[in-house]
Amino acid sequence: MDAFSQLLQLLFAGLTVGSIYALIALGFVLTYNVTGILNLAQGEFAMLGALIAVSLVASGIPYGLALVGAIAAVSLIGGLFERLALAPARGASTATYLLITIGFSFAMRGLAIFVWGTQPYALPPFTSDRSFSLLGAVIQTQSLWAVALSVLAFGALEGAFNRTYAGKAMQACVINPVAARLVGIDPKRMALYTLAASAGLGALAGVTVAPISGASYGMGLMLGLKAFVAAVIGGLTNAPAAIAGAYLIGITEALVEGYLSSSYKDAVSFLFLLIILLYRPTGLFARAEGKRV
Repeated sequence: MDAFSQLLQLLFAGLTVGSIYALIALGFVLTYNVTGILNLAQGEFAMLGALIAVSLVASGIPYGLALVGAIAAVSLIGGLFERLALAPARGASTATYLLITIGFSFAMRGLAIFVWGTQPYALPPFTSDRSFSLLGAVIQTQSLWAVALSVLAFGALEGAFNRTYAGKAMQACVINPVAARLVGIDPKRMALYTLAASAGLGALAGVTVAPISGASYGMGLMLGLKAFVAAVIGGLTNAPAAIAGAYLIGITEALVEGYLSSSYKDAVSFLFLLIILLYRPTGLFARAEGKRV
């Protein structure tokens, strides 16, 4: 493989993993924008989605139905998390919310170990295991699915916020929760919908990455941390900037792994985070302020 083909191969690899980070980062942005809560358990939704999909496929459920069922199940878990853990703490300090989400993250990892054990699982690709060549670079079809789904998820969120009543209601809760209540919008219900949707986004990321790197109880930790850094690039409020940050992290990781060493790959995200916290703590492209409801 010549130098150009190698570079192209690394760029495609970076776009693939960046797409996974983007899906999870959208969950961070969605939750923070509507509720003002930083959900540090967002990565665990990806882990649950992947492992539930593995179990459903293994039980004989048709593949497509198993993926949809896994996403729906995790969305339900996200809604229950909001109702049973976050809603009772409404009005608490930011630190309290952080501790609740961290505790939920540990609980989900413990539950995953109890149910699925510590061994990794494989999930078949969405369509086929074939690959094709482009200018000397080998591209897997699952990588194309990852990129396409991240773009479609962003488009769906933008459309929902701008063209549906629920989306307008969520925006009203962000802009002025008191005024939203006065016109009959229930911020508590919007918070429920938001957590369920963000959990579904995490599950979508999990079922998308599982055919590429497998599924295991610990996969959500690093995915969540790197997606969090991507969301921080947008100040936790700017979805397009979060997606751009996710692709930036993914591509940089791939280049570092390809040209330097894989041992430096995980340091890339935290280097970005350190730079942002030191020089632009509000995010590179922050544009709005989330409000807790």
